[in-house]
Amino acid sequence: MSNELAQIQHPIREELDTFERKFRESVKSNVALLDRVMYYIVKRKGKQVRPMFVMLSAQLCGKIGEPTYVAASLIELLHTATLVHDDVVDDAYMRRGFFSINHLWKNKIAVLVGDYLLSKGLLLSLESGQTQILQITSTAVLEMAEGELLQMEKARKLDIQESIYFDIIRRKTASLIAASCAAGAASTITDAETIERLRQFGELIGIAFQIKDDLFDYGPDDVGKPTGIDIKERKMTLPLIYALSKANRSDKRRIISLVKGGGDDREKVNEVIGFVQASGGMDYARQAMYQYQERAFVLLREFDPSPTRDSLEQLVRYVTEREK
Repeated sequence: MSNELAQIQHPIREELDTFERKFRESVKSNVALLDRVMYYIVKRKGKQVRPMFVMLSAQLCGKIGEPTYVAASLIELLHTATLVHDDVVDDAYMRRGFFSINHLWKNKIAVLVGDYLLSKGLLLSLESGQTQILQITSTAVLEMAEGELLQMEKARKLDIQESIYFDIIRRKTASLIAASCAAGAASTITDAETIERLRQFGELIGIAFQIKDDLFDYGPDDVGKPTGIDIKERKMTLPLIYALSKANRSDKRRIISLVKGGGDDREKVNEVIGFVQASGGMDYARQAMYQYQERAFVLLREFDPSPTRDSLEQLVRYVTEREK
């Protein structure tokens, strides 16, 4: 773990250890195959950014207790389920430097594993009586599915406006981070206005996070995400949308044609990247990212100063200013 992450986690270090133990328990199964897959998933877990947002949001509002652990586990179960299903949809072989579930155990088992994780999350919240947290997270999963389908629909035309792009990423990416913050707050307080404020805070972070992810597509090869992958998948990201909006008709037609037919043609992908870089698309997207980040900080600073608030601010900077 990096020093930066350790510093962010400091106010909730003990609580995170408790959460990790409870999460491992929650995914155990009596079916040997399923238990083996769950062990593999737990062993290769990521940085657990979303559970951190749950725990810090909860602590910002009150005292972390059993409902907070349920909220964090539910978020992690749903997030993991969506990643497993995404890898099937994308036919991905790798996830976070490890082989994907569908690569090791094939699509049928991967889909069922994703279903198992979703069901575990639903049962966990119902058994503990956390219906508000279940409603918050279920809404997020619904929006994620809608966002993914909306992106697929728009990818066919490759001519979307900024407003549609922001609608896609608000649903697809920001909704789960928004749910993390709202569920954390709802695990310690009942004040609807404060819960909504933290939901909005998380949504703004999620949008900034996705713009940062988009920028990786046009940067150097060592940022952890292969350069040009969004172009190969015909995804309209903010840098490209801006670049096309400033292009003349013939350049716009050519670039759209390259994106439609580029596929694995490295030369065509590089031409699109060069076009976006030269047009100022990256600078425009970076500026938009910082605007969303600052709007999130404005909401966060409505809370009293504390080490928890400081950690949340650091976590926002970590996910939006990361180098990979």
